[in-house]
Amino acid sequence: MNASGSGNSGTEVARRKGALGAVDTYFKVSQRGSTFGREVRGGLAMFFAMAYIVVLNPLILGNAVDMNDDLVGGVADPGVAIPMVAAATAFVAGVMTIMMGVVGRYPFGVAAGMGLNVVVAVTLAPQMTWADAMGLVVLEGLILLVLVFTGFRGAVFRAIPPGLKTAIAVGLGLFLTFVGFVNAGFIQRVPDAAGSTVPVQLGSGHLNGWPILVFVLGLVLTIVLMVMRVPGALLIGIVATTLVAIAVEAFAKVGPMVAANGDVNPTGWSLNAPRLPGAVSDVVRTPDLGLLGQFNLFGSLEHIGVVAVILLVFTLILADFFDTMGTMVGVAGQADLLDEDGDLPGARSVLAVDSLAAAAGGAASASSATVYAESAAAAGEGARTGVASIVAGVMFLVAMLFAPLVTVVPFEAATPVLIVVGFLMMTQISKIDFTDLGIGIPAFLTIVVMPFTYNIANGIGAGFIAYAVVRLAQGRPREVHPLMWVVAAAFLVYFALEPVQRLLGV
Repeated sequence: MNASGSGNSGTEVARRKGALGAVDTYFKVSQRGSTFGREVRGGLAMFFAMAYIVVLNPLILGNAVDMNDDLVGGVADPGVAIPMVAAATAFVAGVMTIMMGVVGRYPFGVAAGMGLNVVVAVTLAPQMTWADAMGLVVLEGLILLVLVFTGFRGAVFRAIPPGLKTAIAVGLGLFLTFVGFVNAGFIQRVPDAAGSTVPVQLGSGHLNGWPILVFVLGLVLTIVLMVMRVPGALLIGIVATTLVAIAVEAFAKVGPMVAANGDVNPTGWSLNAPRLPGAVSDVVRTPDLGLLGQFNLFGSLEHIGVVAVILLVFTLILADFFDTMGTMVGVAGQADLLDEDGDLPGARSVLAVDSLAAAAGGAASASSATVYAESAAAAGEGARTGVASIVAGVMFLVAMLFAPLVTVVPFEAATPVLIVVGFLMMTQISKIDFTDLGIGIPAFLTIVVMPFTYNIANGIGAGFIAYAVVRLAQGRPREVHPLMWVVAAAFLVYFALEPVQRLLGV
């Protein structure tokens, strides 16, 4: 009996090893120098770095009205619209991040794109119904998908000089750093009443308040853990800082920076106060997915006309196209996943999922979903494969049921990771040949315009245009790939969109 039991046990162990080996082979975990432990930690770090979107996206979309003064979903009460958007946001992020892991097999997280959601809420919705606005987002995603399968997105990616690809990664690192400082309140906009020409400042003029202290402690802790090479340093930093934040809020009763009644507390928590829910009913919430499918693909045509629709879709496509490209290059470069030409092997699968995610976001009324720059948190933990994405995606789906728990992690606890990851991405700058002005000047503009304009696509556009112009001035236009000329021209239209609209009478 003992021999038989040992044999059965050995068979079971072999079966498990075989299954784990198949997963390892498919996702290339060992081949890329990772482990399943790193992938799980990376996935959790990715989720916590991205989780704010489940709170912030509903606040942006759930409070905006369309041309009929209706909120998203056709409701009139923000108390109904906001939870619906939160559920849709988490659902799309979960499903598409898992799909990115399974199909793309890289550590990229997908969720409603910041910036694009503002365009939808502020620019699209007031001109049409919410269903029409989300239809434009679906249309954008479908066009991007066509560009992937025709090979255009991949061709543009390969046409970018290696030096500019590196500059995109470095610029993304600075962008993440700036986002981290701003979201934590460490850097704030100077109030208009101050009469100052300085656009930003340190805190509210100086560092003041418990949340800033929590952020600084979290940043110091995360840096120390990273320097000491502690496994899971970034994830430990987020969790430990969150616990400190909960304790501080329980003791000091700081409250959010902007209260539900609109009152402003300059020294409050940036987005949400880190309080533990008091009852089980406050922890578990049945998600309302009623927004899924509420879109009208071509309804916008009858409200704003063909020309205006084309220009709006063009804007969405260009922003999404290059936001994704910048994030993909930056995160993959930091994870050392690019080949010798700066290209990402198997990028077509990643771009296909990203395009489908844009359409899925519109179809779910959660705005266009795209690859997130905060995915770099996974790479910072050593994750190199889609296993991390699957872990993060599952966490988003769980967040649909436990949405109140997501609000426990404040910006001040999650953003120190972005600062550290920004440093890691910045180290790639040594690969850029600044002695070649044809690369150095465009690279410089790419790097600085991204954070200074708070937009990834703007930095890429500035770099591409500068590259074409400088090479032309050097008498070396043949070194510019034909597609780079096309993209540079498209960015000129993108930057001059308002004058173009006025010229066309749109």
